[in-house]
Amino acid sequence: MIETRQFEEITQINMSCEIDGKPVYWVAAYLVDGLLIDTGCSYTAHELLHVLEKHKLHSVVNTHFHEDHIGGNDRIITHSRVDIFAHPDSIPFISGGFPLFPYQELVWGYPTPSKVKPIPVSVDTHRFHFQVIETPGHSAGHISLFESSKGWCFSGDIFAREKPKFIRSEEDIGETLRSLKILYNLKTDRLILLTSLGRIVEKGKEALQNCIHYLEDLSQRAKDLQKRGLTVQDIIQEIFGGEHDFAILTNGHYTTENLVHSLLKVF
Repeated sequence: MIETRQFEEITQINMSCEIDGKPVYWVAAYLVDGLLIDTGCSYTAHELLHVLEKHKLHSVVNTHFHEDHIGGNDRIITHSRVDIFAHPDSIPFISGGFPLFPYQELVWGYPTPSKVKPIPVSVDTHRFHFQVIETPGHSAGHISLFESSKGWCFSGDIFAREKPKFIRSEEDIGETLRSLKILYNLKTDRLILLTSLGRIVEKGKEALQNCIHYLEDLSQRAKDLQKRGLTVQDIIQEIFGGEHDFAILTNGHYTTENLVHSLLKVF
């Protein structure tokens, strides 16, 4: 299932697999002036090609290697013969594949390995100039794209919501905070976050600041509770009222426990 909508000169492409005719989980790609940012999951790759047929595509960027961001790569390369770029740390996973949890296979499917190139320091289209910004934390090799004249920031998964309550086991909150601060400190009066969840946050600096303060406060609270002798499980109960339902839905991949462990490591 694919839905599109326009925001300024950008086409947002929202994609989801269907179960009983209903979308399961939306993920967004963005098309602007011939540049496609992310390619969704493998289940919607054929539909994505139909959308792209109406546009002149000249290049593709993967913000990171996760299966819901690279699933259309192989078909795009085959049919459009354009170059796809990603951070060097993402390339081994995109080209070589990686294991998935059962819920990931159900919702997004295995992406076909694809050949991509190391992304340069910037990406230019006919009308726009995109600065490539390294924003690790959600994953290794995560990048964001920033177009300063418009204030657009294609932030991938480094920013999803102001108050996250669960993360993947491999995520690093310390790195995430550093990345969020890099985006917050971009020299622009207008910062619009175009997220992979489909949220377009027009008050981007305010949202980033809220998220930064939230995570820093959580880290301090968790550390204070640990100093008082509370265990990680005690801290989860004290701050969040227990483990999040996503722990069960994702086979223990996304958990509040992961978040607390990472918060306790923040310097």
